[in-house]
Amino acid sequence: MKSEEELLLEQKAYYRARSAEYDDWFYRRDRFYKGEDHKARWEGEVQILRSALDHQSPSGTILELACGTGIWTQELARYAESLDVVDSSPEVLEICKSKIQHPRITFHCSDIFDWAPQRKYDFVFFSFWLSHVPPSRFAPFWKKVRAALDPGGAVFFLDNAQNLGAPTDQQPRSEDDWLARRDLRDGREFDIVKIFYEPSELEEQLRSLGWTCRVRRTDSFFIYGEAS
Repeated sequence: MKSEEELLLEQKAYYRARSAEYDDWFYRRDRFYKGEDHKARWEGEVQILRSALDHQSPSGTILELACGTGIWTQELARYAESLDVVDSSPEVLEICKSKIQHPRITFHCSDIFDWAPQRKYDFVFFSFWLSHVPPSRFAPFWKKVRAALDPGGAVFFLDNAQNLGAPTDQQPRSEDDWLARRDLRDGREFDIVKIFYEPSELEEQLRSLGWTCRVRRTDSFFIYGEAS
């Protein structure tokens, strides 16, 4: 059985290796295309996420954790006075940089579990990241977010909802297990952390850590929430 450290190293390696495939997943292309109806429902729910982010009226100094290939970085750049983005993968950061030419963006290549904020931010954002945080690191991660957030600032996040119609390899291995197996186009397989949160349970966990929060779910694919 892998240790938590070994699992997190494997997870990091997976997302480095997956950098060229990530946008295919998000935009429902190639092997992730499941028909026009599925794609239309996905895109409709992505628009709900964009509208919810816009409703938060992010502004000022913004921090994005686990920026990936820049899909949401592009959205945040429209609001930011300055934008710091952090990811552990140099491969996805290069893709992100190629998409966004913005003089007020600073890129940081760092493992989020090792990274420490050097300043306070008005708004903190992360997408499809919280589900990859092991249970033992949930509270320390939110402590780090608190350290990065200016008093009166806000946090917004989004992630996958558990979709019982998804392939077996996209689900946890058991009801109480937070390991999942992922594969790449070339056939390589990796074990990663994948926790699917129910909104009410996640709200309870965050409130126990002193956060005021609201977490919601779209019909099929996503959860999203704000916290302060």
